[in-house]
Amino acid sequence: MSEQNVEKLARLSQELGREERRLSILGEGNTSCLNDDGTFWVKASGSQMKTITVTGFARVRIDATIELMDRPGLDEAGINAGLDALRLDSSHKRPSVETFLHALCLSEGGAKWVGHTHTESVLQVLCSKHGAEPFRRHVYPDVIVVCGRHVAVVPYVDPGLELAQAVRASLGEFKARHGKGPKVILMESHGPVALGQTDAEVFNIMLMLEKWAKVIVGTHSMGGPKFMEEKDADRIDNRLDEAYRRARLLEAAKG
Repeated sequence: MSEQNVEKLARLSQELGREERRLSILGEGNTSCLNDDGTFWVKASGSQMKTITVTGFARVRIDATIELMDRPGLDEAGINAGLDALRLDSSHKRPSVETFLHALCLSEGGAKWVGHTHTESVLQVLCSKHGAEPFRRHVYPDVIVVCGRHVAVVPYVDPGLELAQAVRASLGEFKARHGKGPKVILMESHGPVALGQTDAEVFNIMLMLEKWAKVIVGTHSMGGPKFMEEKDADRIDNRLDEAYRRARLLEAAKG
């Protein structure tokens, strides 16, 4: 299963890294997936999404990653040495500095597959003076079905360990408020994270996020977004037919 997972993860990363999609370019972004033995695959540092193969990932244990993250007094040298030590196979490249973020999404976030990109359209919003605020309300129903009723938001902090700690706080607040983990984390001035149960669900979330951001940006050229009423957004989230459609999308994703 682990070898099948890393092959799927490579294909997902290549799709997210396709240059014409404008989701990630050069060495931007990273991905991960959970194995059934307490380990996970995560993109290695410096690998490019569009050209990555199975050799561009490292396999690490979740518990060891969380333990490293919680170790007091870690400096940059200690983090790099710790990331090298996390590798279950010393021939693997060093795991991404965002390995901590992925470990949290796969444990405390309840995801089995995770994709992080620097999507151009999403960053147009997240890097604006509005930050993530336009994503806190909805402008059309389909995004609720695919991306969830609510998103988690993280203000800009330094990538790596500090960012992971901010993500942990955001996940905790989200779960306390909504009783489950999010499908989307929006990191201001940085990019989105998609949390899915399958590789295809992560891809679907990223595509819908890209459309959502384009719609938000486009509406600002027409006087601003006309947000859905909260009661209407709640209705979409709880409609039986939309629940059926969401289940069918997930079923198709598993296929």
